[in-house]
Amino acid sequence: METPNFKKLFGRDVPILSGALHYFRVHPFYWRDRLEKMAACGLNTVETYVPWNMHEPKEGQFDFEGIADIVKFVETAADVGLKVIVRPGPYICTEWEYGGLPGWLNAIPNMRIRCNWPDFMEKVENYFAVLLPKLVPYLESNGGPIFAMQVENEYGSYGSDKAYLSALRDMMRKYGMDCLFFTSDGTGIDMLKGGTLPDMWATANFGSNPEGAFKAYRAFQPNGPDMCMEFWCGWFDHWIKPRVKFRGAADVANTLERIIKPGGSVNFYMFHGGTNFGFWNGANLDGQTYHPTTTSYDYFAPLSEAGDMTDTYYACKEVIERLYGPAPDIKVQNTKKRAYGKVKLGKRHSLWDNLPAPAARAAVPLTFEEIGQELGYVLYRTTVDLPKVSREFLKERGYKQHLKITNLRDRAVVCIDGKRVGSLYRNNPNDTLEIPLPEGKDSFQLDILVENMGRVNYVNHGGIMSYPCGIFGTVSIGITIIYDWETFSLPFDAVPAPKGGECKDSPGFYTAEFNVDGVADTFLDMSGFRKGVVWINGFNLGRFWEVGPAKTLYVPAPILKEGVNQLVIFETDGVDSPTGEVEFVTDHVWVKHNEFKSLKNK
Repeated sequence: METPNFKKLFGRDVPILSGALHYFRVHPFYWRDRLEKMAACGLNTVETYVPWNMHEPKEGQFDFEGIADIVKFVETAADVGLKVIVRPGPYICTEWEYGGLPGWLNAIPNMRIRCNWPDFMEKVENYFAVLLPKLVPYLESNGGPIFAMQVENEYGSYGSDKAYLSALRDMMRKYGMDCLFFTSDGTGIDMLKGGTLPDMWATANFGSNPEGAFKAYRAFQPNGPDMCMEFWCGWFDHWIKPRVKFRGAADVANTLERIIKPGGSVNFYMFHGGTNFGFWNGANLDGQTYHPTTTSYDYFAPLSEAGDMTDTYYACKEVIERLYGPAPDIKVQNTKKRAYGKVKLGKRHSLWDNLPAPAARAAVPLTFEEIGQELGYVLYRTTVDLPKVSREFLKERGYKQHLKITNLRDRAVVCIDGKRVGSLYRNNPNDTLEIPLPEGKDSFQLDILVENMGRVNYVNHGGIMSYPCGIFGTVSIGITIIYDWETFSLPFDAVPAPKGGECKDSPGFYTAEFNVDGVADTFLDMSGFRKGVVWINGFNLGRFWEVGPAKTLYVPAPILKEGVNQLVIFETDGVDSPTGEVEFVTDHVWVKHNEFKSLKNK
């Protein structure tokens, strides 16, 4: 089993002092700022996952530009003086859409993921054949900063297919990865046995009790060296749940010291969490309960979502410098924040005036995968006939019926003749929605706007779940299943340019212009809005949802510009802001724990 040579890596006998920072969760303008703050804390290494679905959003179409420019990120890390650990998956978990796997895999008949299944391995190799050669010049063996690469990710929490792990390792070698290979798993013996191979360095993931964790780990790998590849120094948040409670800077620093003082290596997960911009957040599944991750991935990390040095940062810096000497003298500071104040919104443009041509028409609603879509929304539309006998029957019951959707993924807004009447959510599969049926009409238009709120990246006691998005069941009103649907694709992979008439009671778009005098980081307070997504100058900030816990969206300074800026809001739930405005503030606004119970999923 190969293990790291610390003297060769760092020029002295010092352990790996690493931190996780995902380039795809940080605006590229800020990569250097965050990396310099890591080095100034005393770290010698940065670790990053690589999201397959961001780099190959459509099969055979690759993207390594902008926020996806992993080569530029690695070059920046090297320039700052940091070594690099790369975790390319193909599965990465990390509270990311489908754990980094592309959703288009689910459109392939009889697909099996995360095992030595020929169709899956073919797609992985097609991806690795493009990704890995880009990293070859930056390997340590070629004078670069990358010295280690993970094979799969926490595989022992999912499976035990050794042929799969071996095939991935051999594939990495085939495309030039001449470096240290490792695996990382929880410290349970079944996880360690299932997740690694004899010739790989096995590392452990935990957040507390390092003595007990390393004892269990050494029972499996007695010769070490010890490394906590994921030191969980904080945690992430889910929508509709109170914000996680922070363990405290002193506790994090104490646990860190107990890991590294005896000579153990560490990788903070996360050292800087960043943001799930756009539609890239994932979700957890606990039993049948779905927990989508928030846009903010602050994680209570040593560097905040906005890159600010926290109490945890300084407490950990003190431990590292006391044990291993002074950190590099790099001048770092927190970014400036500005409250640009309130922005008055223009009229609300109806979604109905801004629909593309239908993507398909079929007897039943088609899933995202069936129309070749990954992220965003899909609109299902049909006309429901009410023959005279039905109208007489319904009149006796006040013209009301119940609508039900089976196998909804993930949330649906239901509209009758263009007006919103309510919503349904996958966590309540037996729920029905009472809908008012129009009097004196032989038919009405039924629209169902479905949002992919994040494919599941982790299932408790199951690893990951493969399923289609959208509606892959039936829609019924009363006892009648509704057929003949038009499907509209709304991925919003480009900023909308809404037009048309004003609306107040259906999904729609707000637009506004606002002036900036002095560009700085800021936070957009969406209080008063229900649910949707926001763009500034064409950049998708991510989702907001009134249920909390976050009421604000982080706005990195580099997406703003001096002078006039453009704001677009897509609000799905058809209710005007009470004030008709939003506000830029200087920090996140979180729903307080004692106030959270008053919020309901609407």
